[in-house]
Amino acid sequence: MKLTSLLATTIVSGGMAISLASLPTFNHNSFQASAQSMSESQSESQGKIDQLLAVKGKPGSGDLLRKLYEKDLTPIGIQVGGAGMVVNLYSKKDKTTLSLCTVYDVVVAAKKGRIAKFKPSEVK
Repeated sequence: MKLTSLLATTIVSGGMAISLASLPTFNHNSFQASAQSMSESQSESQGKIDQLLAVKGKPGSGDLLRKLYEKDLTPIGIQVGGAGMVVNLYSKKDKTTLSLCTVYDVVVAAKKGRIAKFKPSEVK
């Protein structure tokens, strides 16, 4: 009889240890780290926009666009601007819309958010 109660006690305590180990733990540091990484990604995104706006309309800005947003751009619209037509490209990662003049391969506009068409004064 003692062997079975000892065995039962071992099984119950082992089961509780396993169930307690699988419970998620509250870690305040993980929330701080995720908030900090979010703010860092926002500042990194703004840094990319600032770099592009610094060379806006100049040769090489199209190359910089492709370098900064490698494999992250989706075309969302075409409109008149630049030296003919411009393509509006959206970055899902940075939530940014960029406008590229296809004739001269230069960036003509960049803004946060999804913008299907820029104002004509912004893409000339």
